[in-house]
Formats: sequence, structure tokens, C-alpha cells
Amino acid sequence: MTHSRRGTAVAWLLLAPALLLFLYFKFIPMALGLWKSFFKVQPFLGDEWVGLDNYRTIMTDDAFAAAVGHSLLLAVGTTGGSLVLGLGLALLIEGPARYLWFVRAAVFLPVVTTMAAVAEVWRIMYHPADTGLLNTILGWIAIDPQPFLASEHSSLWSIMGMNIWRGAPYDMMIFLAGLVGIDRTLYEAAAVDGASTRRRLLHITLPALRPVFWILFTLAAIRGLRVFVEVYVLTNGGPNGSSEVIMTLVYKLGFQRNELGVASAGGVVLFAATLALTLVVQLMRRRQAK
Repeated sequence: MTHSRRGTAVAWLLLAPALLLFLYFKFIPMALGLWKSFFKVQPFLGDEWVGLDNYRTIMTDDAFAAAVGHSLLLAVGTTGGSLVLGLGLALLIEGPARYLWFVRAAVFLPVVTTMAAVAEVWRIMYHPADTGLLNTILGWIAIDPQPFLASEHSSLWSIMGMNIWRGAPYDMMIFLAGLVGIDRTLYEAAAVDGASTRRRLLHITLPALRPVFWILFTLAAIRGLRVFVEVYVLTNGGPNGSSEVIMTLVYKLGFQRNELGVASAGGVVLFAATLALTLVVQLMRRRQAK
């Protein structure tokens, strides 16, 4: 018992620095944000209690409603696209061949690259003139130059394309881990019975990867709802608010309009939506497991 208590004490001692950093830089600011959401924040005049007025303001704001719609569309598109592309990549490079480690590392590289750097590179690639990289490639196949980020109709879709490109390799690695756990004798038995590759994919691979799908769906959906850096770097919510998402709107409310109380309420609403999404997915996963 003494040895067990000593091991527990050592574990907590080793965790203490990280826990203190989390407490100071994450949990305390979260608590302060929740507290400030009930006040009209006035740094030099003193905060004024307004109760739920900030929540009423943010929930009835047309700009916030539009940002919610953009965030949901971006989350759905990014989640679906990265899952499909990640699964396809995993199926293509899954195997014991020695050279595949290099291919996997190369494909995974966008995930470990700083988002600000990735977004800046894509901003250059999305240059709307006919001399832009993507427009030059499109010109090779006789397609007119596209505005990409400069158009209200394509800015959000352009951001979604970059997010799918960056998120798919992460999903690929998780899918690869799931594919390793599938019993190979199932494929052999199916091949003996004359099952085609498509049937083996539908009746063996996809059902076995169901837990992986739930995990990736949750992570990708949360990632899509909390998108900020790429939107801020690529468009900053423009043009004309066509790519404004919740995080960029909250940022502007707090640090450009000095409406810190309303911005805090928007952050709390986003946190509640993320928590609700996670709980719903977990409940659905448990029902499927039964």
C-alpha cells in the first residue's frame, strides 16, 4: 500500500507542472469568461451587471446567426471531406511494404505544419488573377480564372478545401491504426467465397471501422466548429462577411469593438454547442454499440 501511494504521489508530482499551466492558461480564463458574460465590461469604469442581456444580444444578432450558419456549413463540409479523403488515403497506402513509411510521413506533413503558415501559402495559391498558381493550373485545362477568396460565393468553399487538405492526413493515420486491427482471415474467407473488393469494403472494412468513424467524426466536427486561424489569415471573415465564423466574430466583438461581455457570451454559447455535440455523438455511439 505504501509503494502504491508513493507511485501515485510521484505521478501527481510529475503531472503538476502541466496541470498548473492548464489551470492558469485554460481553466481560469474559461471561468473568467463565463463570469464576464454576465457583465457589461468597462475596464476603466467598473463592470456593470447585466444578467442575461449579453446572451440575448448575441442570440438575436443577425451577424451571429450568419456566423453560426457558416460555421456549421464549414464543419459539415470539412468533416465529410476529410473523412472520405482520409479513408481513401488509408486504403491506398495501407500495407507492410517498407517504402510506405516515407509516403505516410510525406502525406502527414501538413498536419504538423503551423496552421498560420499553411493558410498563408494557400492564400498565395488562391490569388484570383490568372497568374495565381491554381488559376494557372486551371488555365491548362481551359477553365477561366476563379476568384476563390475574393468572391462572396466561393470564399467559404475555398477555406473548406484547404481544411480538407490539412485534416485528411490526420484522419488517414487514425484509419490506418483501425485497419491494422481488422482480422485478415475475414478478407481471406471473403475472397474464397468470391466476394469482390467492393463487397469486402462494405461488409468487412467499414463495419470494423465504425468506432474509428465515431471518434474522428467527433474530433473533426469540434475542429470545424472552432475554426479561427485559417479564416483569420485567408479572409478575416470577408468579403462582406461571407466567410465570417463564430470564432472570428467573437474575436472582433472582444478586441475590435471592445464588447468583451458580448464576446464572452458568444464564447460560452460556442462551448455549450461543442459540449452538446460531443454528448450527442457519445450517446449515439453507445446506442450503436448495444
